[in-house]
This record gives sequence, structure tokens and C-alpha cells, in this order.
Amino acid sequence: MASLVKRGNVYYAQYMKGGKAKRVSLETDSLRIAKEKVRNIESAFFRGDDVSLPTKTPIAQVVTAYIEYMKTRKTARSVERDTYYLREAFGPICQALALKNAKISAKGKKRPTRHAPQYIEANYFEQITTADISSFISVRVRRQVLAPKTANRYREILTRLFNWAMEQHGIRIPGDKNPAAKVERYRERAPDISFLKLNEIDEQLQVLEHVPDLQTMVAVYIYAGLRREELCWLTIDDVDFTAGGNGMIRVRAKTVKGERWEPKTKVNRVVPISNKLKISLEKFLTAGVERKWFFTTPHGKRWDPDNLSRYLRKENEKAGVSWGCLDYRHTFGSQLAMKGESLYKISKLMGNSPEICRRHYAALMPESMIESVEF
Repeated sequence: MASLVKRGNVYYAQYMKGGKAKRVSLETDSLRIAKEKVRNIESAFFRGDDVSLPTKTPIAQVVTAYIEYMKTRKTARSVERDTYYLREAFGPICQALALKNAKISAKGKKRPTRHAPQYIEANYFEQITTADISSFISVRVRRQVLAPKTANRYREILTRLFNWAMEQHGIRIPGDKNPAAKVERYRERAPDISFLKLNEIDEQLQVLEHVPDLQTMVAVYIYAGLRREELCWLTIDDVDFTAGGNGMIRVRAKTVKGERWEPKTKVNRVVPISNKLKISLEKFLTAGVERKWFFTTPHGKRWDPDNLSRYLRKENEKAGVSWGCLDYRHTFGSQLAMKGESLYKISKLMGNSPEICRRHYAALMPESMIESVEF
């Protein structure tokens, strides 16, 4: 069993493990506390658990290292999204979680709140418990009326943080259990899918006739089901009219002027160009202007997705319509589902998993299966 040894003012525990003598610091000069820790070690021996003592690491140190790790594995935008949730969870406790622009103007995204920020607080990373994380998420849900999906997003990101810290960063959590993984998930509601009917597609394109570039971008969203960023990163070479049929739109990873971009799922895909989309694209390209990007800002630059959404929203508001990029993407999937295409084909065209497409579009399939139930 374990025994106590004092070196200087610090107590150590000595025990045998795998036929070898082990000595670990108990990090205390109190005999009472040292005896309690030795009893915990002996209990772990009895249960057959790992007797390694928890580490004591500042939260800021772990989070900083994790964000640096993410930068080597994820896209810049994905790192930015995850960093946002970590900042919401721990506050700006380190440079990696500091806001890039702390001075947000009155017209910016900062919203007034009647409550002080609620963060996960602990002296060390290893002290964070399941109860701490659960309490943090529940307070956020109440104060900000978060959707269950957003609440689960906090849980998901914190689970990944603890998994990485325990498996790759040498952090030893009491009981060697990920505290975030034990937080109960919120039950998510069935997705509320908004999409355009055929007559509404015509209406949407007509109200944008005075802005041909925006009209063509919306046509690509509707008839090819691209994500917002995927369209912004389309180059001239990605749209191939020489491929079979009317041609293909290639959604693929690329590096342009040293900037790397990848599809959301890290999987390249090809979307055939439909008859209606081909007409829009050929009309758009008649100008014959030399360009790198397929769609450019008035200054010839690549569109920023948020700026494009604002541009679209402004033009749609003038015409009294309120559809957006997500509605267009769902229109592509929904119209294909109602046409009777399989969810597997739809998932391949949209770059989603079949399960995601099932959740979004399966309810539309019965309308196309009326004849299928007749013997």
C-alpha cells in the first residue's frame, strides 16, 4: 500500500506499481491533508483505478494551447466559431480569447444585457466539474433563451476541449472522467425548414433583375444548393461548362494567394448545372471580364459571406421579401425531395450526411410517394 514521506515541507506518497517504486508529490505540507490523499490512493488501488493524482493547470494555459492546436487542424472560420463559444464559457481570460476589436460601435453586434456575464469559474482546469458546466449552460439558456441546439453546442465544444486536454495535453482529471461528456443533452426540436415554392423562386429572381450579379448568385444558391461560403469561394475554374450535360460546379478545397479554404465537411463534391441555372450563368458571363473569382464585389474582390448577406437583405427588403441564403439552400433540397429524388442523392449533391438530409427533408417525401402505396 502507500506510505508517506516528507521532503522539506512537502509530503510525498510512495507505492509500488507494476513492480516499480513510485513517488508522487501530494503538494501539501499538512499531515492531515496528506493522509487523506494517501487514503484516496489506497482506495484507488482497491478499486483497480489509476492512482495518478490530478494535475493543477491554469484554465488560460489549457485553452490557449487548445486554440493553437485547433489552428493546425481546422479552417480559420471554424477556429473562430469554436473560439467564440470558449470565450462565452470562460470569458476573455487569455490573449487567445480576447476580442479582436473590443470597441464595438453602437451599430455593432453587441447587445445590452441586464445581467453580468456568467462564466465557468475555477482556480484550475482540473477543478471544473460536471455541475459547473451544467449550471453554466442552464443559466445561459434561461438568460439568453438559447435554443437546445445552441446549448448542446456548448456541451460539444467543451467535451472536445476536455478530451484533447486529457488525451494529448497531459491533464489528469479527478476520476479520469470527462466532466463535459456527463452533462445531459438538451432535447432538440425537429428542424423548422423554410424554403421557396416554385412560384416564389420566380418572384425572388424577378425582384433582383436590377442587380444581375446578385440575381445570378441567388440562382446558384437555389439551383445548386451551395452554402454561403462555398459560393463566395467559387473561382472561374470551378465552373466547368465542358463537363457532361450542362456542365458542373466543383465545390473543392483551394489555396488562393496563400489563403486556404475547404468545404465545411472537408469533402469535395460536384453539382451538375441545371438548364435554368445554365441560362443564368451564361447570361451573367457575357460581359467577358477577366477575373479570378466567379463572383466579385464591386471592387473586384472576393465576397465576404456576411457582407453578401447584408447586400442581399437590403435589396430584398426594398421589394418586401425576406428570404435568405439558408432558405435558398433548403429550397434546393426540398424541391428535389418533393420531386422524388432519394435522400442519399440529395445528401451527395448538398455535401451533407444522409442523416442530416433525413431530418430536414424526409417529411416532404410522402408527397412524392402517393403512387408507391398502390398494389
